[in-house]
Amino acid sequence: MNIAVTGGAGFIGSHIVDHYIEAGHNVVIIDDMSSGVKANINPKATFHKIGIGDKKIAQLLKDEKIEVLNHHAAQISVRVSVDDPKLDAQVNIVDALNLYEAARTASVRRIIFASSGGAIYGEQDYFPADEKHSKRPLSPYGVAKLANEKYLGYYKSVHGIENVIYRYTNVYGPRQNPHGEAGVVAIFTTKMLKGEQPVINGDGTQTRDYLYVNDLARANVLALGDNARGIYNVGTGMEYSVNTLYQLLQMKIGKPFKRVHAPAKAGEQKRSVCTPSKMKNLLQWQPEVSFEEGLSRTVDWFKTKSK
Repeated sequence: MNIAVTGGAGFIGSHIVDHYIEAGHNVVIIDDMSSGVKANINPKATFHKIGIGDKKIAQLLKDEKIEVLNHHAAQISVRVSVDDPKLDAQVNIVDALNLYEAARTASVRRIIFASSGGAIYGEQDYFPADEKHSKRPLSPYGVAKLANEKYLGYYKSVHGIENVIYRYTNVYGPRQNPHGEAGVVAIFTTKMLKGEQPVINGDGTQTRDYLYVNDLARANVLALGDNARGIYNVGTGMEYSVNTLYQLLQMKIGKPFKRVHAPAKAGEQKRSVCTPSKMKNLLQWQPEVSFEEGLSRTVDWFKTKSK
């Protein structure tokens, strides 16, 4: 199968590319390298340095005979979206629409979209949230993700383009960028390994559902199947506080750090956890890597990278 992965040089996208190639597919990476990393690019993939807002995207998809478009390129920071909603909307809505129009003109059969469980549901009414939970995003980032879901519904009903929408929980693992605003595991791990003091935003009792990146990549392989359609939560159904994460990382790294707190950030919910029961029942997927095991693998990778 010919598959294009936008953001394929990034943290999540590169893992998905690797899994697709291991499964025997032909993969085209589309990435403008604004946050992508050259070392993440699988040498067996075809790489195009181009942004999703570029008008040449349609011809590229035609030339490469793309059957499935996996869209992971995005402005990924909730905090950036709060500070600059117009920037977030340009990348995550307007440029995404350019990509979907390109897919339509290139006769792409299916679009797989990286949505967000936490950001779309907002403050939850019940725990864990299922796919039917009310959608009350607290940030422009969440609003944009929900808008994409609605646009993909339009492209399906009017133009017949199949879609698989994955609402991810908090993804972590090797290759995550520790220098941006997103990715608390990577940020804390990098600082602790350097002996620097991490800062916890808020009181640290806020919880998240942490998903190891390889489990996510496996889900994206299943998204290619004939029975994969519609919207799914991709998470663990378990939640951990930031304070617990902080304590576990200290144990894994073997260095004690005091807890330093800063004011909570706007646009981030207090508690977030999603059930993956639909994924388990319909696609026979469930997470295989425990939180502690995933943290160990992540810390080991960052240790190797720092040498």
